[in-house]
Amino acid sequence: MDQATVTIFGIALLAALCIGAVGFVFVGGQSQSQKRVARVTRAGNARLQTATGGAEVDNSEKRRKQMQDTLKGLEEKQKEQKRRISLATRIERAGLETTTRSFYIFSALSGLVVAFVLMVTGFSPLVALLGGFAAGFGLPRWVLSYLIKRRQKAFTEEFANSIDIIVRGVKSGLPVNDCLKIIAVEAPEPVRTEFQGLVEGQRVGVTLEQGLLKIYERMPLPEVNFFQIVLSIQQKTGGNLSEALGNLSRVLRERKKMRNKIQAMSQEAKASAAIIGSLPPGVMILIYLTSPDYMNLLFTTTVGNMIIVGSLMWMTIGILVMKKMIDFKF
Repeated sequence: MDQATVTIFGIALLAALCIGAVGFVFVGGQSQSQKRVARVTRAGNARLQTATGGAEVDNSEKRRKQMQDTLKGLEEKQKEQKRRISLATRIERAGLETTTRSFYIFSALSGLVVAFVLMVTGFSPLVALLGGFAAGFGLPRWVLSYLIKRRQKAFTEEFANSIDIIVRGVKSGLPVNDCLKIIAVEAPEPVRTEFQGLVEGQRVGVTLEQGLLKIYERMPLPEVNFFQIVLSIQQKTGGNLSEALGNLSRVLRERKKMRNKIQAMSQEAKASAAIIGSLPPGVMILIYLTSPDYMNLLFTTTVGNMIIVGSLMWMTIGILVMKKMIDFKF
């Protein structure tokens, strides 16, 4: 390699190194300067925020933490209530003015009456015992559950209108307690009874949060839970109560529309389940009316009685399964 070629390669290498150094200075220096400017800007914004808006940030953080603590406390109290549902609470939810002692007496009497009727009509002692057990332990509790669901449904139908009363009252300048008194006087049952208990409790020193927990204990519904959360948070942290309750009222009405839509769409399945469930006893009654001697073996022999009991058990299981299939939770 001659001297001229070496000189050309050396000049090219030096030119490449110079170009790379210049590029590093401009690009790297620019990035470093940008980082420095960003750090200075963040520090300036932090000092400005501390000087002007630090109090607002602290207030919002405190309010958020207070809301979280309130929601956590309400959830813990509701879990405790769900774990211990006594018979007295169930009777109170059904709206019955009776005691647990009276309920037990009524259950025992109904079981004895049904067992006696089955014995008199010619059934075996085993069938009479099973019938008395079902009438004494199953039937009263089924009636109690039916009354609870019916009362809760009636409460849900009118609860949104009651919330609208509070919204209009707050917008017109009335305090929340006066709005609750209006509901306790003018609302239809069972909303009126529940809010009467809330108003009467406040007169003797019960706080609004404790009164709402009592309502939720008697009416364990999502709508009541929403209402309880909104009022509890507003009482502790403040805010636009009329707007929050107005949004809650709209949500409850939308839930009601969805519930009605689901019921309308599930009517076909319910009708099919009712037809399938009524076929076996209907066929049995028709055969008994046309050929009573053919069916008497089921009532006069022990094996026949056992067949009837087993059939009733399987029919009950089938009806419960079909009910579970067409019972939509939302």
